[in-house]
Amino acid sequence: MSSPRKPMAPGAYKFRVKSAAQAVALIREKLGPDARVLSVRAVEPTGLRRFFGAPCLEVVAQVDAPPAHASLSAVSSEAALPVSDLPTVDPRSVGAAPSGLAGLLRRSGLTETALNRLQSRANWNEINSLPLHRALAETSRLLCEHAGARAPRAPISRAAFLGASGVGRTTALCKWLSIEVFRRTRFGHVVSVEFDRPNPLGQLPVFSEALGIPFAHFPCQTRPATDNGFVYFDLPGLSTRRPGDNAQIAQFLDREQIHERVLVLNAAYDRASLRNAYSAGKDLGATHLAFTHLDEVPQWGKLWDYLFDEDLEPLFLSTGPSLTGDCEEDVPAAIARKTLPDS
Repeated sequence: MSSPRKPMAPGAYKFRVKSAAQAVALIREKLGPDARVLSVRAVEPTGLRRFFGAPCLEVVAQVDAPPAHASLSAVSSEAALPVSDLPTVDPRSVGAAPSGLAGLLRRSGLTETALNRLQSRANWNEINSLPLHRALAETSRLLCEHAGARAPRAPISRAAFLGASGVGRTTALCKWLSIEVFRRTRFGHVVSVEFDRPNPLGQLPVFSEALGIPFAHFPCQTRPATDNGFVYFDLPGLSTRRPGDNAQIAQFLDREQIHERVLVLNAAYDRASLRNAYSAGKDLGATHLAFTHLDEVPQWGKLWDYLFDEDLEPLFLSTGPSLTGDCEEDVPAAIARKTLPDS
């Protein structure tokens, strides 16, 4: 039988980890549920390691009496150092050090826009002084509250799927069709639209046939053929750099009175490309959002900014390449789980 671990003495401790998720797990396991984060900073590798190693996080955490029952000797990357080795950190400043939680959130991928929303809350300092797991849970709740601050809408039933070439627009439509058929037992038909540029269909015609959903090329019937049926439109890729190139898409949507417009964004794109695609979709009157390629994105925090827009309803996240499944419909909750480890 192994001997019980010696409890940690009250104080501040420093250790290095590879990710924010590892920091949270380690603090909770080794220092206990009442430990608090004082600071988080990135540390770049030095020497030859800088060409091969990734940056790590240096975390300073405070444990108060009664002490947590653990030892930091089992840290995989580097053993913890007592606060005496950190002359710039004063453990007595824990109540006035809001940068600790903020730093951890930044390293989890939260943008300054999302962080500013949290810090503008009157109770931010109170949240920051909570034990780490409670602070993360409260942060998660507030982010989801901000993201859900919009009037509820009826489920879509006659919508166009919009997006730049290469974002996975048609795959996203296939995923949504599978949700409609398998989860909601709804049926309808799909319409492919082309203008002066080709619209590659990929697997959409074959997939529609496999689902028993009629597939048609415009011009054709654009209204639901049955009660409670749907009609979804696969449109050519929109331009993110030349708004004038999207005039035909805008004219089609207005002429056919298609008011539900799903903007598909590739979440793996850099922030500038995402913002350009988002602006182009907004110009076309987008009403809903779908994110693709989440399986290629290590940090989802940048997506919070798009959930704060009350004009666009998040529809789903695509978390894999399969045409069926690999979807998350509760978008804020899914991003919160990925953004805030152990929240």
